[in-house]
Order: sequence, then C-alpha cells, then structure tokens
Amino acid sequence: MSELLILTTIAMAATPLAFAALGELVTERAGVLNLGVEGMMLMGAVCGFIAVASGAHWIVGAMVGALAGAALASLFALLVLGLAANQVASGLALTIFGTGLSALIGSEYVGTPVDKIPAIVMGLDPMVFLVLALGLGITLWLRRTRRGLVLRAVGENAEAAHAHGHPVLRVRLAAILFGGAMSGLGGAYLSLAYTPLWAEGMTAGRGWIALALVVFGAWRPGRLLIGAYLFGSVGVLQLHAQSSGALAIPSEVLSMLPYLATIAVLALLSTPGLQRSAPAALGRPFRASH
Repeated sequence: MSELLILTTIAMAATPLAFAALGELVTERAGVLNLGVEGMMLMGAVCGFIAVASGAHWIVGAMVGALAGAALASLFALLVLGLAANQVASGLALTIFGTGLSALIGSEYVGTPVDKIPAIVMGLDPMVFLVLALGLGITLWLRRTRRGLVLRAVGENAEAAHAHGHPVLRVRLAAILFGGAMSGLGGAYLSLAYTPLWAEGMTAGRGWIALALVVFGAWRPGRLLIGAYLFGSVGVLQLHAQSSGALAIPSEVLSMLPYLATIAVLALLSTPGLQRSAPAALGRPFRASH
C-alpha cells in the first residue's frame, strides 16, 4: 500500500469520527451528555443510503442522513429536556433504539450497490474537507460569538445563565439537534463514501469512539480533530498489519475496543484533571423556575 493511499484512507477513516465527535462536543458544551451517538450514526447511515439507492444525489443523501440523526436526537431532547429524564439512561436507550430501527428499515438494502461520493483532490471527497472547516468554524463560534459564549455559559452553570435571561432549554435543544445532525452526517459518510454500502451495525462502535474523542480533546475542537486522525491512523494501520500478516489479533478483541474505550472515558471523567476541563453542568438536568 502506497504512502498516499494510506494517508487518504486514514483521512476517510477519521472523517465519520470527527463529524460525530464535533456534534457531541457542542452538545456537551451545553451541559448535555448524549450517549446515543452510535444509534444516531446508524440512522444517518441507513437513511442516507436509502435516499441515494433510490436515485437521489449524494448531497441529498448526506442531508437526509443529517435529518435522520436530528430526528432521533429530538426524541432524546424530549426525554431529557421535557421530562428531565436521566441523560445516561436516555442516551443508552437511544443507541439501542437506533440500532434496532436502522436494522429493520435497512434489511432490504443489504448488498445494494451505490456509487461512492466522488473524490475532488488527491482521492479525497468534499466531506473530508467539510469536517475540517466545521472544526475551525465551531472553534471560532464558541470563542468569538455571543451565541457561542451563551452556550458555554449554559454548560457551565445553567441556573446562572437562566437568571441572566438566557433561554437554557432552547440553547440545549439546539445543541442536541446539532449533535444529532452531525452524528447522522458521520453515519451517512460511512455508507456513502467510506464503504460504500449498508450493513447492519456498520458503525462498529464508532459512536462510542466519538464520545471518547470529546474527552480526549478536552472539549476543544482542534484537539478533537487531532484525536480523530490518531484513532483513524490506528485503525487503518492495524487492519493493514493484519492483512499483511504482521499482526495477528483475533477479531473478537478488535470488537471489544470501542467498549473498552468507553469504560476508559467514564473512568477518566472521574479524575480531577478532566473534571476541571469538562463543562461544570455536564449531565445535570435543568428545570426553569417560575
């Protein structure tokens, strides 16, 4: 495998992780922890694929994937914002629901071929560059705009933000929907560019890795993107080593890695250092006082 092909494959492997992780970062900066990333990615993957398999342009397919992720995120928002349900339990339920629903509606499309998103530069498609631009845009938005600062304030102290007249629930709703759309976009990239095909459970734990990337990047978009490329590099080089016979690791061990990464993230969240980096109100429900 040539060096250019390896770099291209790494960039493509990192792109769905980066989309989902950037969306989750915005959600968590608003003080909401959504563990349903895997389910939203799967819904984006299957819905985007069905759109393209039905004759739509890949851009329409990507948009449909984003809308599917946002639609699933709206259910999560109803639970955690409307009913003040536990965010961890609701997120896990969302992943289970999305996994089952995507398998159901995609059962007739397994093995259906579609044309992958065309490359524009050095074998890379537009979505690879879009996610990098989004990373820069989110960084500037969080640091330089009033709405970005309001979102950060809501994530640090929702009660104080509410006392200053900021619409906490609306801010969190917008963040949740954005996170869902980005997860759906990441899933659509998997089925329309990286593979391109639909298979049940094709995300293979990438949603959990995206959650880990948010912590790895200390809730900063730039560090998160670096982490996405590191994770992408490890996955690609590992598969390359396995195919060449240089590394013999059972597939069952590889399937365990996303879940081990999730356990590691939850453990790291309890450490004092990362607790100082995380939004102070992360995971705490909010009810407006009257």
